[in-house]
Amino acid sequence: MLTRIISGAVGVVLLGAVLYFHDTIVLPIAVAAIIAVMLFELIRAVKLHKCFPILIAAELCGIAVPMLYYVFGEAEYKVNSMNLRSEVIYTSESGLSASIETFYSLILFCFVLAAAFVIFVTWLRKHKEIRYEQVFFVLAVMILVPQAMTSMLKFDSFGSQDGLFLLIMGLCGAWIADTGAYFTGVAIGKHKLCPEISPKKTIEGLVGGIVTTAVVYAVAFSVYYGFSVKSAVIACVTGIVCAVIGTVGDLSASMVKRQIGFKDYGKIMPGHGGLMDRFDSVLFVLPTFYAFIAIFGVQ
Repeated sequence: MLTRIISGAVGVVLLGAVLYFHDTIVLPIAVAAIIAVMLFELIRAVKLHKCFPILIAAELCGIAVPMLYYVFGEAEYKVNSMNLRSEVIYTSESGLSASIETFYSLILFCFVLAAAFVIFVTWLRKHKEIRYEQVFFVLAVMILVPQAMTSMLKFDSFGSQDGLFLLIMGLCGAWIADTGAYFTGVAIGKHKLCPEISPKKTIEGLVGGIVTTAVVYAVAFSVYYGFSVKSAVIACVTGIVCAVIGTVGDLSASMVKRQIGFKDYGKIMPGHGGLMDRFDSVLFVLPTFYAFIAIFGVQ
């Protein structure tokens, strides 16, 4: 237990330091590092971590997503500061202007295409050792994990101060639900949710996590932006959806571990497991939270 507490405290301190420098290159570098570790843990889960062409291709593709987003974001900032926006038609929800976002998407597509090409060529060369399930699993996580985690960089499009608040709420969305579900489950949990996948999760815990997230979101948004019925309702609905989505993400990651025979994805956080064990629900919650805020607003 002591190891778990110390490990968690170190993780909180590191996360706090990264968030403090959220408007600098520190955040994209941290996101890239998290993506790299998560991809390694997932690729190791399907026993392809020793196949270096596949591992390196997937890692480079994953790391490229947040770094390219930062680079093109900086490029747009310089264009704005020099008043050279003659080709810009509108600013997209991602925070990048239309022309720059198009180029960013094209470069990113080339990275994905190149990585997929390397993976398929390696599969052809080692078709007696590598199965199609492994290949398509790597392709899936190579796209899902970087895109989901790069959502952390997109909140600054709402402004530096608001972006930091929204980023914290997005990250905490999954963890608030987990905390509420845990204490509710311990107190009154009786009916198992998915006993074969996650034996400790209960239906009562799920409801407790949903209610906790909805209440915390409503209070936090009301305190930060000022109370209004619209913002409170949006916050509640967002909290409910994020709690449900986070549970799906958590159960999905647990199901992969169950089928593979893993207890934890890694040991980078003693007492907690790997980064995938900590960010499994965040993978689903963060982009969902961002989409809700981008579509419905916060005030």
